[in-house]
Amino acid sequence: MSGIALEGDDKARYAEIQKRLSELTNKFSENVLDATQGWYYATDDIASLAGLPEDAIAAAKSAASSRDLQGYVITLDFPAYYAVMTYAEDAKLRETLYRAYSTRASDQGPTAGQWDNTEIINEILTLRHELASLLGFASYADYSLATKMADSPAQVIQFLEDLATRSKPVAEQDLAELKAFAQTLDGRMELMPWDISFYAEKLKQQRYQVSQQMLKPYFPLPKVLSGLFEIVQRLFGVTLTEQPNSEVWHKDVRFFEVSRQGEVIAYCYLDPFARANKRGGAWMGDCRGRRRRLEGSIQLPVAYLVCNFTPPVGDKPALLTHDEVTTLFHEFGHGLHHMLTKMEYSDISGIHGVAWDAVELPSQFMENWCWEPEGLALMSGHYETGDALPQELLDKMLAAKHFQAGMMMVRQLEFSLFDFRLHSEYQPGVTEVQTLLDEVRSQVSVLLPPAENRFQHSFGHIFSGGYAAGYYSYKWAEVLSLTPFLALKKKGFLTVKRGLILEHRYWKKAALMNR
Repeated sequence: MSGIALEGDDKARYAEIQKRLSELTNKFSENVLDATQGWYYATDDIASLAGLPEDAIAAAKSAASSRDLQGYVITLDFPAYYAVMTYAEDAKLRETLYRAYSTRASDQGPTAGQWDNTEIINEILTLRHELASLLGFASYADYSLATKMADSPAQVIQFLEDLATRSKPVAEQDLAELKAFAQTLDGRMELMPWDISFYAEKLKQQRYQVSQQMLKPYFPLPKVLSGLFEIVQRLFGVTLTEQPNSEVWHKDVRFFEVSRQGEVIAYCYLDPFARANKRGGAWMGDCRGRRRRLEGSIQLPVAYLVCNFTPPVGDKPALLTHDEVTTLFHEFGHGLHHMLTKMEYSDISGIHGVAWDAVELPSQFMENWCWEPEGLALMSGHYETGDALPQELLDKMLAAKHFQAGMMMVRQLEFSLFDFRLHSEYQPGVTEVQTLLDEVRSQVSVLLPPAENRFQHSFGHIFSGGYAAGYYSYKWAEVLSLTPFLALKKKGFLTVKRGLILEHRYWKKAALMNR
C-alpha cells in the first residue's frame, strides 16, 4: 500500500504522484477558504435581516465593523450561512447566500473562476487512478478498500443503495409535508433548495414547539465542556485539566492535560470559534501520535479539536445549538480514539492503522450522549440562571430527533454514493464529474439543486481530507456504533467499569479493528 515493493521507474513515479497529490489537496483547501472569505453580503437595512436571531445580527454587525463598514455583513462562514438559511424571512436573501455558498471555488456564481477547483479535481482523480494502477488495483476504490472493513466495492454500493431504497420514500414524504406546510403558511406553490431549512424550522416549531434558538441558552460552551469532561471521566476514568499558560496559536485556543489516576497520558488543544482566514467545518487532527522512542520512553499523543462555533458576543458566553453540541462530542470522540490508545508504534496508534470505515465509530458513539437524558443533564444549564434544561423542553427536543430524517439521510447518501462511484468508475479524460454527480442525484435526491450548483468544488472530505472512497464510513460506523452504545444502555450508562471494557475493545487496540 505504501509502494515499498515498487522498483525503478514505478517507485519514482509513485513518489512523484504522492508529492503532487499533497500539493493539489492543499491547493483545493486553500481555494475553498479563499472563496469562502472572498465574498460577503453587506446591507444597511436591518429590516432585510428579519427573522435572524439576535446573536446572528450581532455577529453581522461585528463582521461589518471589522471591515470598516456601516450596517451589517453576512459572510459565507457556516454559522452566518446557517442562520440565514434557517431563519431569514427574506427569500431573496436566502437565495443570494445559497447561490454564493454552493458555487464556491468553481466556474459558477458571483466569484466564478477566481478560485476554481475544476482542474484540480480532475488532476487529483487522474493521479489517484494512476496510483491505484501502479499498485495493481482496478480503481482507487479497490485500493482504498484494501485497508477497510468492507470486502469489495460491490458490497459498499449495495449497502448505500439499500439505504437509499429504504430512505427515499421517507424523504419524499418529508418533502411533501414541507410543501403542504409552505403553501398553507405563505401560499408557496414551489420550494427551492434555499427554502428547505427555513420551512423545516418553521414546521418543527409548529409541530414540536421547539427550536435550536430555544435550546441555545441551555448550552453555554463552558457548561457543555464541563459535561463532556464529566462523561469522559465517568466512562474512562480520565481527567482533563486546562493548562492556561501554554503556548497556543490564537487567544481562543485552549490546551488541556489528559490524565488517569494522576498519570498524564495525553494532551489536547481546543480551537472552538470561527474567525477570519480559518478553515470552515469541524475536525480532529493528530498533532502527535503515541509511540515508544528508541531510548525506551513513551511519546504521549497530542490531539487538536477544531470547530467553528459563533464566538461569544459582549458579556454572553458562546451559546451552542444542539447540533453544535453534537458536533463537539463527535470530534471529541475522534480525540479519545487518538488519546486513549496504548499502541507503541506511531503507524498503528490512535486513528492510524485503523480501518477507515471504522474510524467514525468512537465519534458516532460519543454523539449518542447528546440525546440521552443522563448525558444532557450533565452538559446543559441556562447560561444566566444555571437552571437545568426543563423536562418539557427536553421531551420536545427528543420527540423532534427524527424530524425530516429522510431528507437528511438521502443528502448523506448522495455524498457517499457520489464519492464512491467517482473513485470506482473514474477514467481519465472520459468521466465527467458533474455528469456522474447528476446521475447520483437523480437516483437518490428528492429535490434537485440548480444546474449551477457546484457542491463538489468544496467537498473537502474527499478532495483535501482522508475520506476519498470512504465517505460511506459515516453511515457504516453509525451502524457499528450502536453495538457498544446499546450494550452500555442495557447494563448502565456512565460507569468506569463499562467504559473501560469499551475502551479496551474499541479504543486502545483500535488499530486491530480491521476485519
